Amino acid sequence: MPKVTRDDVARLAGTSTAVVSYVINNGPRPVAPATKERVLAAIEQLGYRPNSVAQAMASRRTNLIGMVVPDARQPFFAELAHAVERVASERGKLVLIGNSDYVDDREVHYVRAFLGMRVSGLILVSQGPSERAAEEFAAIEGARVVLLHRRPEAIDDVAVVTDDVGGAETAVRHLLEVHGHPYVACFGGPVASPAPGDPVVDHIEGWMRAMDAHGVPTGQHLVEAPFDRYGAYRVALDLLRSPDRPPAVFCSTDDQAIGVLRAAREAGLRVPEDLAVAGFDDIPEAAFCDPPLTTVASDRDAMARAAVDLVLDDSLLVPGSDTERVRQFPNRLVLRRSCGCG
Repeated sequence: MPKVTRDDVARLAGTSTAVVSYVINNGPRPVAPATKERVLAAIEQLGYRPNSVAQAMASRRTNLIGMVVPDARQPFFAELAHAVERVASERGKLVLIGNSDYVDDREVHYVRAFLGMRVSGLILVSQGPSERAAEEFAAIEGARVVLLHRRPEAIDDVAVVTDDVGGAETAVRHLLEVHGHPYVACFGGPVASPAPGDPVVDHIEGWMRAMDAHGVPTGQHLVEAPFDRYGAYRVALDLLRSPDRPPAVFCSTDDQAIGVLRAAREAGLRVPEDLAVAGFDDIPEAAFCDPPLTTVASDRDAMARAAVDLVLDDSLLVPGSDTERVRQFPNRLVLRRSCGCG
């Protein structure tokens, strides 16, 4: 069968090839609803498939959104990436995902590669300070970049985040006030001093505020632990078998908390009778833990939608625009049995 062309679509729809292009590319000029319906019907009837490479060459943009995450194996980042992909699909975009593995060189590699491919925009869940990533943004004219989940100090692009400090403080205050624990240990990150802008820093800040409000010294109660359940499990096993084991633990991630729950079982401790546990993120697995995990839930779907909308918004390219630089979404404490509720 002969190849169907844009001319064929225009002829069947009774319009010009320019109008067909406007419908396919969703602009730059508006098309009357009735005309748009005729064009779409003609595309469907003829089985026309636009040449995406030619479209990209003409517009100097692809229909791709690049997304860089620290580790898509971690449930929180997997859920976040899936939410972004779902929203992008609604906007007719495809998502390319790269894993930085918490390594600066890998993050820069993906940032450079995606921007070099002329993606429609880049959504970055940064793994660190990202001075080099910021340099890459500045080197590409017209780069559309939105930060998601974290806003490193080195990057001044638009960011979509949740209230990490407030969420952590609420969870720790609940353990102290409602359940009467004398103090709460905090599982932070794998290093003593994470970079500013890291959500873990904010989680630690929220924990410290709650402890300070109750006159409880933080002292030696900040525990360095990997973000994943496996590393957190090993750290927790040593801590919970020591004579100075805490009565309650707040974890910076749900994945850490799952590791703590496993360690508690192996140490012969009952949760929540002997040890209360709370996490942050409300990954789907949190509700199926034994016992179900108390955690702080952020609105991942709303954050993903905001990130995609922003990265496709032309106002990002206008210097001095009124685009809000940081969009902070609220979160909520989800009470389950691991803290003693439910």
